[in-house]
Amino acid sequence: MQKSTHLILYVLAAAMMITMALAVGCTGRTPLSQRQPQPGDTMYTRKKAMEVYAYYPERALKIIDSAVIVGNMTALHADISRMRVLCGTYAGETLDSLLSTDAVRPGTRLDSARAIGQRLMRHDSIKTDLALQEDVLEMLLYTARQQEDTVRSLSLERQLVAVCHAQGAETEALRNEAEVGALLYCMGQQEQGMARLDSVLALLDDAQHFNELDALIIASKRKIAVLSEEGCYVEMLPLASRIVDRLNDYEQNPEAYNDSTYRQPLDSADRAEYIDFYRSQAQSYMTTAYAALGEHQSMAEAYEHLSHTVRDAAIREHLSRYHALEQQWLYQQAEDRSHLMLLISLASTGCLLIIIFFTVYIFYQNRRIKQRNRALIRVIDESIKFKEEYLVRQDEQHDVASTQPDGSNPLPSEGDASALSDAALFQYLSSVILSEQIYLDPQFDRQAACHRFGLTEHRVGAAFARGSRFGSLPAFIRDLRLSHACQLLRQHPAMPIGEVAMRSGFSNHRSFSTDFRRFFGLSPTEYRRQASRPKSNAVEQA
Repeated sequence: MQKSTHLILYVLAAAMMITMALAVGCTGRTPLSQRQPQPGDTMYTRKKAMEVYAYYPERALKIIDSAVIVGNMTALHADISRMRVLCGTYAGETLDSLLSTDAVRPGTRLDSARAIGQRLMRHDSIKTDLALQEDVLEMLLYTARQQEDTVRSLSLERQLVAVCHAQGAETEALRNEAEVGALLYCMGQQEQGMARLDSVLALLDDAQHFNELDALIIASKRKIAVLSEEGCYVEMLPLASRIVDRLNDYEQNPEAYNDSTYRQPLDSADRAEYIDFYRSQAQSYMTTAYAALGEHQSMAEAYEHLSHTVRDAAIREHLSRYHALEQQWLYQQAEDRSHLMLLISLASTGCLLIIIFFTVYIFYQNRRIKQRNRALIRVIDESIKFKEEYLVRQDEQHDVASTQPDGSNPLPSEGDASALSDAALFQYLSSVILSEQIYLDPQFDRQAACHRFGLTEHRVGAAFARGSRFGSLPAFIRDLRLSHACQLLRQHPAMPIGEVAMRSGFSNHRSFSTDFRRFFGLSPTEYRRQASRPKSNAVEQA
């Protein structure tokens, strides 16, 4: 049988290998994650990388590397794209773990982005292209802010102001001038910083276009932050109120602010999100100021407006993230469809082979179990028969040894039994227990035996421990009960197992089944099924 089982295993393994090879061949495509970039591939472009970089930065970096290989992107633009992935991804911790060589160190991606940006700023193409220079400076500024490097942030802001003036982007220059003013204030130059902020706000006060409105809001926020540090809560209120008023006007007249700049929201949903975001910040400033000034009624009203705005913004934020994740999932599904089909094919084949294997295995295991059970039945029957004959011979020998020449048989009385040797006492006790079938009483135990024969527990224990092969009275009683149960199982196939247990002297069904399985190696039901089989069938199957 063992050779047959091994043969079946070898055949199944060979079938699995052949099926896997066919499945790979039938797919007709290599998974995209395993493909080598080829010239002319359109899946490796900056657009593809930017579609997934926010939530899937490692995939975006692979696309950028492949785009350089196939010639879809220059090394310069690849570095700019890599820097944007490192700065702009939401999966910052994941990217840190991929870039860290030893222990994961927070900010590893920012260090990498800074190194790339500093290298780019030395590149001749960046020096001559003001738009690219502005792009790199903004990303470097982001890394400096994240790393809380105020000195470097101030230097980069000033460079951005100069680049914006050189391009004629005066609104962008004012936006960065406001950042310079806030940084100067933080570095201890309060008067210069406040003067710079007031100058920017004065120039943007009559903003007519979206870009100017956005710069006004940013500058107002920076001044509010400075005023909050100084505790000037009265001066914070008009600035926060002006932000809310301008946002309300933009909400009611969006076309009047249209200037087609890249900062302008693309559609009504983006516009609503933009308005709610900055409106909630302004209302938060107002709530803080009213609370500090003790104007609790105004604070409650501002807080109520704020809570509604924040709730709506949070809902939109969750929806936006959900849609972004959904798009990422769809993109990944489309990219790995061939790989998925291969896995499904292999999994189906593997499951089928496993089912076949376990079917064959279970069949042969059941066959082996049946054969083992039949062998156990024969051993049990022979053991019971031997024990019966042995006990009969022991009784006969005891009777002969105890019989006097005149034919009398002076068995000891219950009061004189304690004078017997251990072996003789066992013979006496066992003969009485067997002849009267006391063992069939579930209540019969050592204490009952002591009471029945007028002996001490020590004397009864010694008789079975040293005078017999059973070791103890409970073991002797259990042996007799199990033998009696085997007879009932063979002779009464329809008798319930619980009734067999009770008639054999067991207190409950569970203890009977546990003792039976522990003693014989199979359950009472299995014993009955095998013992009641016609011997002709058993011989044939053996």
